[in-house]
Amino acid sequence: MDEPTIPSNADELVQRLILVPENKRLEFKRASNKMVSKALETICAFANAEGGVLVIGLADLKEHQGSGRLFGTEENAEAVDELRRKLRSEIQPVLDGLRFYSLPCRLAGGPRSGEPGHLLWIQVPKSADVHSLVNGGTFTRLDAGNRHMDAGEINELSFRRGKLSATGAPVDVDLALLQGSAWVRYAGARGPLTGTFEDQLLRLGLAVRLEGKVQPRMAAVLLFAEEPGSLLAVLGHRADIRLLVYDGKEIIPGAKPNLRKPQKSIRGPIIDQIQRAVGHVLDELSQGLTLSGSGFKTVHSYPERVVKEAIVNAVLHRDYRLNRDVFIRIFDDRIEVESPGVLPGSITPNNIDRMGSHARNQLLAQNLREFPTPPNLDAGEGVRMMFAEMSQANLYPPQYRENTETAVETVTVTLLNHQRPSAWDQVSDWLDRHGFIANQDVCRIAKLDTLKASKLLTGWRDKGLLVQVPGRARRNMAYMKPTGGTFDPSLLSSLEDNNDEDSENT
Repeated sequence: MDEPTIPSNADELVQRLILVPENKRLEFKRASNKMVSKALETICAFANAEGGVLVIGLADLKEHQGSGRLFGTEENAEAVDELRRKLRSEIQPVLDGLRFYSLPCRLAGGPRSGEPGHLLWIQVPKSADVHSLVNGGTFTRLDAGNRHMDAGEINELSFRRGKLSATGAPVDVDLALLQGSAWVRYAGARGPLTGTFEDQLLRLGLAVRLEGKVQPRMAAVLLFAEEPGSLLAVLGHRADIRLLVYDGKEIIPGAKPNLRKPQKSIRGPIIDQIQRAVGHVLDELSQGLTLSGSGFKTVHSYPERVVKEAIVNAVLHRDYRLNRDVFIRIFDDRIEVESPGVLPGSITPNNIDRMGSHARNQLLAQNLREFPTPPNLDAGEGVRMMFAEMSQANLYPPQYRENTETAVETVTVTLLNHQRPSAWDQVSDWLDRHGFIANQDVCRIAKLDTLKASKLLTGWRDKGLLVQVPGRARRNMAYMKPTGGTFDPSLLSSLEDNNDEDSENT
């Protein structure tokens, strides 16, 4: 591991650290011999949750206040060295992406009070894996502490992270229901397949033999059944697409929903679902939508490739354990594509433009490529393409949002039908580097007056591109991206609001 680096504004960071308590993404430990095992638990828990920061050398706020919390790593440098050694040997699988920062400070606690010292900031990324301590269990993070995970929770996390996929599980579906037109197309494009249908599925890894009976995996049902959604619904799963076109910019609840036309359910083998869904959406967009209450038509100007990729990803990377369909919603000013499940691996809404996609359902993806006209499977590059194409079209970038407070967790990507002002690129870059932005920052970097900057910030907030930083008075109002921007060690506000972070390797 590399030696710790020192951030440019370490003094400011230390002054803010001594005022805050522990939370879901932040924990403090004094350097001591017993610290090592507890620190390993915390780092493991952060990696298995949403990431976080462990600060060594700082006492808990419940024990000391203000600068009196500053004991420094010098209190027990040997324990800190032991922690760094054990990070490579005591956490399995090995946790990559840890970042270390040394924060110079003036010690105020213990016998070294008044002497120069250091805190060690350990930044832990959300991991693509599920990590355990050697002979020490598997942990996750609570609001301000760690908790052992049981076997069921570990299994659930493995599915959420995409280490396990429901599409590989055998399902009790009659094999005869899979020998329709989709199988004929697939087999014809893939080349000669010998043996019985059962033999062919077994060799392709699309079926398993259980107690003498051959059962298809869920992937085979999704690929070849004429009505996979209906067959899987009996088993508690869903696999269809629903298209809704709304009148206006919002969903208006009530006895009569504000749908422009009856909703459309799109069924069939997923190769056909994708093609039909893309076709229906492009047809709707090509007709233009009459704005609610105005009589004027709006032209949707999203690049066709971006719309296709959003739908392909929703179908291909969804969590097929969950009893919910994919939803495509078209509004006057945007398209929303909602897919069941959370983002797999270490992908977050904040880093997806850099990391691309992660194949949650590998068995499904690799066999979908064998059809005569497969959807555009960009091997992880499709999301980057979406950002590039939207930028080239002078539109706002795709907005990703995880919905984890609902009965069924989902990921929604929103494509905004708005030309972005040139100031957005400068503001977005600032947010990625600094975490939040205030009116005066927009004035300075975009060379705008206060009123224009305020209108832009309000407009971006209304579009969902920005949210207000909590706990700030009106005169100190600041904004951040919904996921908090890049998790930068120079900005504690991101930590205080439990926001997301970067995961660069040391």
